[in-house]
Amino acid sequence: MSDLAVRFRKLWDELAPVGRDAGSGGYLRYALTEPELTLRAWFREQAAQRGMPVTEDGNGNLFAWWGDPVAGDAVLTGSHFDSVPHGGAYDGPLGIVSAFLAVDELRAAGVTPVRPVAVAAFVEEEGGRFGVPCLGSRLLTGEMAVERAAGLRDAAGVSFAEALGDRPAGADPGLLGRFAAFVELHVEQGRALVDLGAPVAVASAIWPHGRWRFDFAGEGNHAGTTRMADRRDPMLTYAFTVLAANKEARLRDAHATVGRVAVEPNATNAIPSKVTGWLDARAAEPETLHGLVEAVRAKAAERAKRDGTELTCTQESATPLVSFDGGLAGRLAALLDAPVLPTGAGHDAGVLATHLPTAMLFVRNPTGVSHSPAESATDADCAAGVTALARVLEELACR
Repeated sequence: MSDLAVRFRKLWDELAPVGRDAGSGGYLRYALTEPELTLRAWFREQAAQRGMPVTEDGNGNLFAWWGDPVAGDAVLTGSHFDSVPHGGAYDGPLGIVSAFLAVDELRAAGVTPVRPVAVAAFVEEEGGRFGVPCLGSRLLTGEMAVERAAGLRDAAGVSFAEALGDRPAGADPGLLGRFAAFVELHVEQGRALVDLGAPVAVASAIWPHGRWRFDFAGEGNHAGTTRMADRRDPMLTYAFTVLAANKEARLRDAHATVGRVAVEPNATNAIPSKVTGWLDARAAEPETLHGLVEAVRAKAAERAKRDGTELTCTQESATPLVSFDGGLAGRLAALLDAPVLPTGAGHDAGVLATHLPTAMLFVRNPTGVSHSPAESATDADCAAGVTALARVLEELACR
C-alpha cells in the first residue's frame, strides 16, 4: 500500500464510526444532527491542523481556506457530510477528505498557490432531513429563497432555521464572486469505471432531475366492515402510480423511483385516508424528463377518478440538464488522461455549474452501488483520486 493510501486510511478511519447504524451498516448523518455536527467539528479540527481559517456563510456551509479568504479568484473544492437514510460511507465525505489530503500533497511538494484554495462542506446536499437536495449550495447561489428554506421542516417538525440556529442568510454575491472555479471529487455512483479499468474519471454532464410529491386523498374507514365496492382507497391510486412510473420510465430509457411513502392513519386494520408518495425522476434530456412526469401525473389522475380519490401533485425540486464547462472538463481529462462520463446523480457541483466554471472527478466504485452500505472504494483508488485532485488544484490555483 502506498504512503498516500495509508494516510488516506488513517484519516478515513476517524470518520468511519460517526453516525453508523449498527443494524444496517449504513449511515444516519442527517444535516445539523449530532453525527453531522461531529463531522463539522472534525472539519474545523483538520483545517486548524493545516493553518486553514474556517468561515461560514450563514447558510450552514463551511469553507476552509488555503490562502487569503478575501483575495478572490479562488478555486473551490470539497463536498458534503450528510447522508441519505442508511446511506454509504463515501458519498460526500470522500470529497472532503480528499481535498484536505490534496492540499497536503501540494504542500509536501513545495507548491504554493497563486490564488486561494477553499475546501467546502456543504449542508443538506442529500435532502435527507429537510427534503430539498443541495439546499446549502442553492442558498449560496440564490437559487433557493430564504423564506422557503427557513420554513422547511424535518419529520419531527423542526425547521431548517431552528436547526441552523438562525434564519439562513441566503445568497451572498460577494462570497460567490470570490470563486473562479469549483471542482468536486465524488465516489462514482455506478460501475462504468470498473468496465473501463480506470480509477478516476471526469464528469461531462448531470442528467436533469427532480422530486415530485403525489398526495392521494380518500376516505378512511374500517378494513373489516367497509365493502370493497364502497371504498375510496388512496393506497390503490398510489400503488397504480408507482407501477405507472416504472413503466413510463422504461419506455423512455429514463429513471423513476418512488422510495418514500407516508400513510395516514398508518394502521393495519384501517383503510388509509391519505397516502403521499415522492417520485424521483431523471432522464438524459429535459424533454424526456418532462414527458415522463406528465405521463405519470396523467395516469395517476385518471386512476384517481376511477378510485374516487383526489390527487395533488407538487414539484418540490428541479435541476436542469447540467453540462459541465466543456473547456474545463476537457482540460482536466487531458491533464489526467482520464475517461469522461455523464451521471444521473445530483450534486452541489450541478448547482454551482450555472454560476461558475465547474468540473467533477469520479473515483471508481467496485460494487457500482451507492446510497447503500454496499457503496465502496479501495484505498488505492481513493489515493489515485487524491493525486488527481491535487494535480487539478495545482493546474487551477498554482500556475
